[in-house]
Amino acid sequence: MERHQKVEAFVEKQSKWKEATIKLREIALESGMEETVKWGGPVYTVNGKNIVGIGAFKAYVALWFWQGALLKDEQKKLVNAQEGVTKALRQWRFASTDEIDRDLVKAYIMEAIDNQKAGKTVKIEKKKEVIIPPKLASALAADERLKEQFEAFSPYKQREFAEHIAEAKREETQDKRLEKSIPMILDGIGLHDKYRKA
Repeated sequence: MERHQKVEAFVEKQSKWKEATIKLREIALESGMEETVKWGGPVYTVNGKNIVGIGAFKAYVALWFWQGALLKDEQKKLVNAQEGVTKALRQWRFASTDEIDRDLVKAYIMEAIDNQKAGKTVKIEKKKEVIIPPKLASALAADERLKEQFEAFSPYKQREFAEHIAEAKREETQDKRLEKSIPMILDGIGLHDKYRKA
Protein backbone atom coordinates (compact mmCIF):
# COMPACT_ATOMS: atom_id res chain seq x y z
CA MET A 1 0.00 0.00 0.00
CA GLU A 2 1.40 3.40 -0.95
CA ARG A 3 2.01 5.97 1.78
CA HIS A 4 -0.64 8.21 0.25
CA GLN A 5 -3.23 5.42 0.48
CA LYS A 6 -2.25 4.66 4.08
CA VAL A 7 -2.84 8.29 5.05
CA GLU A 8 -6.19 8.25 3.28
CA ALA A 9 -7.09 5.07 5.18
CA PHE A 10 -6.22 6.90 8.43
CA VAL A 11 -8.44 9.85 7.41
CA GLU A 12 -11.33 7.56 6.41
CA LYS A 13 -11.15 5.82 9.79
CA GLN A 14 -11.85 9.09 11.60
CA SER A 15 -15.54 9.53 12.27
CA LYS A 16 -15.48 12.46 14.69
CA TRP A 17 -12.31 14.13 13.37
CA LYS A 18 -12.44 13.41 9.63
CA GLU A 19 -13.00 17.03 8.55
CA ALA A 20 -10.34 18.36 10.94
CA THR A 21 -7.86 15.71 9.84
CA ILE A 22 -8.44 16.57 6.17
CA LYS A 23 -7.90 20.27 6.87
CA LEU A 24 -4.66 19.68 8.82
CA ARG A 25 -3.40 17.32 6.11
CA GLU A 26 -4.07 19.93 3.40
CA ILE A 27 -2.13 22.57 5.35
CA ALA A 28 0.77 20.17 5.91
CA LEU A 29 0.92 19.23 2.22
CA GLU A 30 0.73 22.90 1.16
CA SER A 31 3.88 23.44 3.24
CA GLY A 32 5.89 21.21 0.87
CA MET A 33 6.68 18.42 3.29
CA GLU A 34 6.95 14.72 2.46
CA GLU A 35 3.97 12.68 3.69
CA THR A 36 4.49 9.32 5.37
CA VAL A 37 2.89 7.09 8.01
CA LYS A 38 4.62 6.40 11.33
CA TRP A 39 3.15 5.00 14.53
CA GLY A 40 -0.17 4.53 12.71
CA GLY A 41 -0.69 8.19 11.78
CA PRO A 42 0.35 10.76 9.17
CA VAL A 43 3.79 12.29 9.70
CA TYR A 44 5.30 15.07 7.58
CA THR A 45 9.03 15.27 7.06
CA VAL A 46 11.74 17.44 5.49
CA ASN A 47 14.96 15.71 4.41
CA GLY A 48 13.85 12.62 6.33
CA LYS A 49 13.41 14.54 9.60
CA ASN A 50 10.03 14.52 11.35
CA ILE A 51 8.45 17.98 11.46
CA VAL A 52 4.77 17.43 12.34
CA GLY A 53 2.32 14.58 12.77
CA ILE A 54 -1.46 14.37 13.04
CA GLY A 55 -3.15 12.46 15.84
CA ALA A 56 -6.85 11.96 16.61
CA PHE A 57 -8.02 11.41 20.17
CA LYS A 58 -11.42 11.28 21.91
CA ALA A 59 -11.60 14.94 22.90
CA TYR A 60 -9.44 16.56 20.22
CA VAL A 61 -7.39 16.23 17.07
CA ALA A 62 -3.77 17.29 17.42
CA LEU A 63 -0.80 18.43 15.44
CA TRP A 64 2.50 17.17 16.91
CA PHE A 65 5.63 19.28 16.44
CA TRP A 66 8.76 17.16 16.93
CA GLN A 67 10.90 20.18 17.79
CA GLY A 68 7.98 22.24 19.09
CA ALA A 69 9.91 23.47 22.13
CA LEU A 70 11.96 25.63 19.72
CA LEU A 71 8.92 27.40 18.24
CA LYS A 72 8.25 30.97 19.40
CA ASP A 73 4.59 30.04 20.13
CA GLU A 74 3.55 33.68 20.55
CA GLN A 75 -0.11 32.60 20.42
CA LYS A 76 0.43 30.08 23.27
CA LYS A 77 -1.08 27.19 21.32
CA LEU A 78 1.40 24.46 22.17
CA VAL A 79 1.35 22.11 25.15
CA ASN A 80 3.77 19.51 26.41
CA ALA A 81 1.58 16.39 26.44
CA GLN A 82 3.96 14.63 28.86
CA GLU A 83 5.40 17.27 31.15
CA GLY A 84 8.73 16.18 32.58
CA VAL A 85 9.04 13.36 30.02
CA THR A 86 9.25 14.99 26.60
CA LYS A 87 11.76 17.76 26.04
CA ALA A 88 11.22 18.76 22.40
CA LEU A 89 7.79 17.43 21.40
CA ARG A 90 4.83 19.82 21.57
CA GLN A 91 1.18 19.34 20.70
CA TRP A 92 -1.41 21.77 19.34
CA ARG A 93 -4.90 20.55 20.19
CA PHE A 94 -8.08 21.40 18.31
CA ALA A 95 -11.47 20.66 19.91
CA SER A 96 -13.28 21.50 16.66
CA THR A 97 -12.51 22.02 12.98
CA ASP A 98 -13.44 25.71 13.38
CA GLU A 99 -10.46 26.17 15.72
CA ILE A 100 -8.04 25.35 12.89
CA ASP A 101 -6.81 28.73 11.60
CA ARG A 102 -5.17 27.80 8.29
CA ASP A 103 -2.77 30.78 8.18
CA LEU A 104 -1.70 30.46 11.80
CA VAL A 105 -1.15 26.70 11.57
CA LYS A 106 0.85 27.18 8.37
CA ALA A 107 2.98 29.88 10.04
CA TYR A 108 3.85 27.46 12.88
CA ILE A 109 4.66 24.70 10.39
CA MET A 110 6.85 26.99 8.28
CA GLU A 111 8.76 28.09 11.38
CA ALA A 112 9.27 24.40 12.29
CA ILE A 113 10.54 23.69 8.76
CA ASP A 114 12.90 26.69 8.88
CA ASN A 115 14.24 25.52 12.25
CA GLN A 116 14.86 22.05 10.84
CA LYS A 117 16.64 23.41 7.77
CA ALA A 118 18.80 25.57 10.05
CA GLY A 119 19.72 22.46 12.05
CA LYS A 120 18.06 23.63 15.26
CA THR A 121 17.20 20.79 17.64
CA VAL A 122 16.55 20.47 21.34
CA LYS A 123 19.59 18.85 22.91
CA ILE A 124 18.45 15.93 25.03
CA GLU A 125 20.61 15.47 28.12
CA LYS A 126 21.29 11.77 28.44
CA LYS A 127 24.31 12.01 30.66
CA LYS A 128 23.90 10.13 33.88
CA GLU A 129 26.68 10.29 36.44
CA VAL A 130 28.84 7.19 36.82
CA ILE A 131 28.81 6.22 40.49
CA ILE A 132 31.72 3.88 41.23
CA PRO A 133 30.94 1.41 44.04
CA PRO A 134 33.59 1.12 46.81
CA LYS A 135 34.83 -2.35 45.76
CA LEU A 136 35.43 -1.25 42.17
CA ALA A 137 36.98 2.04 43.36
CA SER A 138 39.46 0.09 45.52
CA ALA A 139 40.37 -2.24 42.64
CA LEU A 140 40.92 0.72 40.29
CA ALA A 141 43.06 2.55 42.86
CA ALA A 142 45.21 -0.57 43.39
CA ASP A 143 45.89 -1.27 39.68
CA GLU A 144 46.97 1.55 37.36
CA ARG A 145 46.48 -0.51 34.17
CA LEU A 146 42.97 -1.51 35.28
CA LYS A 147 42.19 2.16 35.99
CA GLU A 148 43.46 3.26 32.56
CA GLN A 149 41.47 0.55 30.76
CA PHE A 150 38.32 1.40 32.73
CA GLU A 151 38.68 5.12 31.95
CA ALA A 152 39.07 4.28 28.25
CA PHE A 153 35.47 2.96 28.23
CA SER A 154 32.58 5.28 27.38
CA PRO A 155 30.65 6.55 30.43
CA TYR A 156 27.83 4.22 29.36
CA LYS A 157 30.06 1.13 29.57
CA GLN A 158 31.67 2.34 32.82
CA ARG A 159 28.17 2.71 34.27
CA GLU A 160 27.27 -0.86 33.21
CA PHE A 161 30.20 -2.30 35.20
CA ALA A 162 29.60 0.01 38.17
CA GLU A 163 25.88 -0.78 38.38
CA HIS A 164 26.45 -4.53 37.83
CA ILE A 165 28.70 -4.64 40.89
CA ALA A 166 26.75 -2.18 43.04
CA GLU A 167 23.36 -3.84 42.44
CA ALA A 168 24.45 -7.12 44.05
CA LYS A 169 22.86 -7.32 47.50
CA ARG A 170 25.38 -9.67 49.10
CA GLU A 171 29.04 -8.82 49.56
CA GLU A 172 30.14 -12.22 48.19
CA THR A 173 28.13 -11.57 45.02
CA GLN A 174 29.74 -8.15 44.65
CA ASP A 175 33.17 -9.82 45.02
CA LYS A 176 32.30 -12.43 42.37
CA ARG A 177 31.02 -9.77 39.97
CA LEU A 178 34.15 -7.68 40.47
CA GLU A 179 36.33 -10.77 39.94
CA LYS A 180 34.49 -11.52 36.66
CA SER A 181 34.67 -7.87 35.54
CA ILE A 182 38.39 -7.25 36.06
CA PRO A 183 39.66 -9.48 33.17
CA MET A 184 37.00 -8.01 30.86
CA ILE A 185 38.05 -4.45 31.73
CA LEU A 186 41.73 -5.33 31.21
CA ASP A 187 40.89 -6.79 27.79
CA GLY A 188 38.81 -3.73 26.84
CA ILE A 189 35.61 -5.79 26.66
CA GLY A 190 32.40 -4.12 27.83
CA LEU A 191 30.13 -6.01 30.20
CA HIS A 192 27.45 -6.57 27.55
CA ASP A 193 29.58 -6.39 24.37
CA LYS A 194 28.80 -9.98 23.41
CA TYR A 195 25.11 -9.04 23.14
CA ARG A 196 25.75 -5.97 21.01
CA LYS A 197 25.75 -6.16 17.23
CA ALA A 198 29.13 -5.46 15.67
